[in-house]
Amino acid sequence: MITDLSWMLEDIVANVPKARHAVLLSADGLPRGATDGMAQKDVRTISAAMAGMQSLSRATSHFAGDGPDRQWNQTIIEFSHGWIFLIGAGQGAYLAAAAAPDVDMQQISFRMHRLVARLGNNLTSPPRVHADEAGARDRRARAGREIGTGIRIADLDEVISEVRGAQHAVLLGGDGLPRGATTGMSQDLADTISAAMTGIHAYSRATAQFAGVQPDASWRQTVIEFQHGWIFLISAGRGAFLAAAAQHDADIEEFTTRLHRVVPRLGAYLSPQGEASRA
Repeated sequence: MITDLSWMLEDIVANVPKARHAVLLSADGLPRGATDGMAQKDVRTISAAMAGMQSLSRATSHFAGDGPDRQWNQTIIEFSHGWIFLIGAGQGAYLAAAAAPDVDMQQISFRMHRLVARLGNNLTSPPRVHADEAGARDRRARAGREIGTGIRIADLDEVISEVRGAQHAVLLGGDGLPRGATTGMSQDLADTISAAMTGIHAYSRATAQFAGVQPDASWRQTVIEFQHGWIFLISAGRGAFLAAAAQHDADIEEFTTRLHRVVPRLGAYLSPQGEASRA
């Protein structure tokens, strides 16, 4: 029998101003508990989406760069009307929380991690990436840097070259296919990451109601943090999105600012004319 741990989740919404909901779920998408005020249908939907999100997040660790410890730390989704935070809550369990745009992010992070610690006897630490699997991903990533996609985006190359710790970037169209990338990414790497990012984008948008109900709500970005690096998935308009990666010690504020500044200049790569001019 699975114990309902909903009562423990109330600590987050009761003690963090602007926190809205919290859900505890298993790795296979089954809810283990939820805060008051959520319909059971919504709890099941969020649990399934968050399970898919964590699985795809962990699968993209090689895009964030080399490193001996590729443990996934958290995934954060930003909407115009709020935030969603997803962290590990032990072996095969995950904790998701939703909050308003002006929530104190440090406070909600602290409460979430404290709750995970309180759950310690019931839930253990999540597994790390197997060394052989990580090594295989290293080889694929190195091969990607050696070959190149052939569709270079100079604006993205400039960001990667000028921001310390920046790694790669790839632009995806509304169909999820890569439209261009930074110098050194192979077509195989671009295709692999694009497939994962398309899924993460879909899961991100599917969770909008968890962050709050607002008629004109829009998804802005999804951030994945690993022990060794970061991945950013940013809205690029026209249903397109930009995926970029950096080492963990990179200047994240500068990196994301530069990426958002470049986005308006990427339209040519998304238009039929832009495709024709590069053919």
